[in-house]
Amino acid sequence: MAYKILLVEDDPELVEIITDYFVEKSEKAFKIDYIQNGAEVLPKCYEKEYDLVLLDVMLPNVDGFTICKELRKNSDIPIIFITARHNESDRLYGYNLGCDDYISKPFSLAELFAKATALIKRSKGMVRSDEIMSVGRIKLNPYRHTVFVDDEEVILAPMEFTVLKMLMENQGKVVTRERLLIQVWGYDFEGNERVVDNHVKKLRKSLGSAAQQIKTVFKQGYKLEG
Repeated sequence: MAYKILLVEDDPELVEIITDYFVEKSEKAFKIDYIQNGAEVLPKCYEKEYDLVLLDVMLPNVDGFTICKELRKNSDIPIIFITARHNESDRLYGYNLGCDDYISKPFSLAELFAKATALIKRSKGMVRSDEIMSVGRIKLNPYRHTVFVDDEEVILAPMEFTVLKMLMENQGKVVTRERLLIQVWGYDFEGNERVVDNHVKKLRKSLGSAAQQIKTVFKQGYKLEG
């Protein structure tokens, strides 16, 4: 069964990027419809039952805040705001209207996918706190955002956690620097691939002796071995 997501975004390029990533990453477990005009959102939601709404704040005709407020009158569908606004007052206003989460532009596709997946699972009662990933001496709980090496907890910064999770999801496979850059730092990140190397260096330091599980693949990227 495919979970249905309504993506409300007026940037066609961003719509294509998000849709392609979600479909490929979920192996078609997600089906995405998209709308560019805010005025069309409520009729679409009432016409079709969605599992999640990814909602831009700044939209033609009707803004995302108004849409969220109206949806909450009749529906508890999970809502993640996608926004270029970064100030705290906007975030608090969105939460007061009933949104479930926020992600700010420019964003990591991997982070958006993780937020969407976790939110859908929580809404469906599918979250298991004991559902952990394990490669060699490293264990990672994607829902509690915890990492352990030989049963000793390791504290990672958010970016290092995301890099490690991506390497664990691709155990034994080379993950290129370019792919890490796009999926962790975002599709329009203006830095270069050196930022990937710097964060892997920090990640290795945090993992201690388990750092040897992360292998550097010359001129390509990194892979995690058991």
